[in-house]
Amino acid sequence: EVQLVESGGGLVQAGGSLRLSCAASGFTFDDYTIGWFRQAPGKEREGVSCINPSDGSTYYADSVKGRFLISSDNAKNTVYLQMNSLKPEDTAVYSCAADLDSDYVEEPCLYGMRYGGKGTLVTVSS
Repeated sequence: EVQLVESGGGLVQAGGSLRLSCAASGFTFDDYTIGWFRQAPGKEREGVSCINPSDGSTYYADSVKGRFLISSDNAKNTVYLQMNSLKPEDTAVYSCAADLDSDYVEEPCLYGMRYGGKGTLVTVSS
């Protein structure tokens, strides 16, 4: 059974940083693309960043490029999202997701993934 468990959300002031973690189990980590999605109240779900742990290729949405960094620890089957220079508009529920490895790492971020976690709330105060 695929399981994705997020942690690391919380309340932070604008300009601050948070690191989210996604612990994955139930599948072969290297065979999957792992990503982070977010959804704010009243807004569309957005693919924030994705990574292929097999080759380290990454994708970032324009809204977070230069501020967020996705990485993976393949030995721990864990993906991290380091979020810097946070803005109030980054406030959302952040969810980890996974799907079979895509040749184009941006595609799962743009079109969705099969498996998802429950999410963790990130609140950025102004």
